[in-house]
Amino acid sequence: MSRKYFGTDGVRGKVGEFPITPEFALKLGYAAGKVLVSQRGLPSGERPAVLIGKDTRVSGYLLEAALESGFSAAGVDVSLVGPMPTPGVAYLTRALRLQAGVVISASHNPYDDNGIKFFSAEGMKLPDEVERAIEAELENPLSCVASAQLGRARRIDDARGRYVEFCKSAFPNDLNLRGLKLVVDCAHGAAYHVAPDVFHELGAEVQVIGAEPNGLNINAGFGATAPQALQNAVRENHAHLGVALDGDGDRLLMAGPDGSLYDGDQLLYVMVAERLRQGQPVAGVVGTLMSNLALEHALANANVAFIRVAVGDRYVVEKLLEKGWLFGGENSGHLLCLDKHSTGDGIVAALQVLAALRRQPQIPVAALLGAVRLYPQQLINVDLPKNGSWRQNPDIAAAVAATERRLTVAGKTRGRVLLRASGTQPLLRVMVEGEDAAQVAAEANALAQTVREAIQAAASRVLRG
Repeated sequence: MSRKYFGTDGVRGKVGEFPITPEFALKLGYAAGKVLVSQRGLPSGERPAVLIGKDTRVSGYLLEAALESGFSAAGVDVSLVGPMPTPGVAYLTRALRLQAGVVISASHNPYDDNGIKFFSAEGMKLPDEVERAIEAELENPLSCVASAQLGRARRIDDARGRYVEFCKSAFPNDLNLRGLKLVVDCAHGAAYHVAPDVFHELGAEVQVIGAEPNGLNINAGFGATAPQALQNAVRENHAHLGVALDGDGDRLLMAGPDGSLYDGDQLLYVMVAERLRQGQPVAGVVGTLMSNLALEHALANANVAFIRVAVGDRYVVEKLLEKGWLFGGENSGHLLCLDKHSTGDGIVAALQVLAALRRQPQIPVAALLGAVRLYPQQLINVDLPKNGSWRQNPDIAAAVAATERRLTVAGKTRGRVLLRASGTQPLLRVMVEGEDAAQVAAEANALAQTVREAIQAAASRVLRG
């Protein structure tokens, strides 16, 4: 059964439009609560309990109240932590031995979007089968347990401090950040009252930007998806390094002293290379279809296996658990180090990179963070009509194969091709990546034109009957 409401990262949409409405949030809380009640073997008379956190969007108040009511109606207790990074909710859910965690956030999206996502008792994204069970329960009428069984709500006042200490524990005890000047960009999001304290308490001099949320400015001109503010601040403050998070604190981007940006692929390699340098084995790394080929080549040179999965950090985690590996991530900045945290955490990932820098002070920041020189990528969107077919199109398959042959030199892959349908728009994304920028651009344009013509021809044949 396919999922009707849940996407790769929970339920998400524009506030006020289905499903991000108070009515749906109420019923979602009730449905999730009913599933938790049925699935968790608790001692007799003990109610399940969940944690609810949110980012700084003004709509968080509305959705928080609706979810709390739905859980209570299902007989589930609720702990509220207010604004809290997504990975903080995952940690606290696990630390407090609760049955689930809920995050109200649309991550890097604008303020007028919002979303609802769940974590299991282990601090990981819910498995597909649990999300399907919640969706099945959504089809049933909303009801309410007897008054004596209603869930109760409480606020956890020390949640922020607990998470700050957890993040600090991910940094080696024999190191500190004294003498390091950092710019920390919190995207006016959930990490605004957490990230600065973590780095400051470890000894860094911290210049904070993007830490004045007003409910409407999350991700607006700041954070990992709008890095210009970080680049400018690093240069203006003569900082050693810049750290940018996104609205819910699970993405990381970093900037060097000259403002140069380093993405998730490059930072993931730094984390892996440091473990190898410490003499610790790294069996393999999980990336996604969008991970840069340069990362794959660099890991191969270090004799580290690399596997690609579908875009979405949940799929990275699933593969890591299947393989028993620790490291994975996306070029967007979702980085996983499973012996430090159960989910992607921008602050924890930044601390792993900073630890590598502190252990190798003789190496310039640009040399360490830029050890992987990313291959040029060219992405072209091709319209994909409703009756347009591409997966089984022989002309497209032949064009892709021919492009891949031209990107192979002396038996070595120098580039790759990726065709991927957009999950939100009627578009087919045609991506070519390789070592030579001019060749990549030429191949991408030629392939996109062939794909465009093949889709149009196939659509015309369908219309003609």
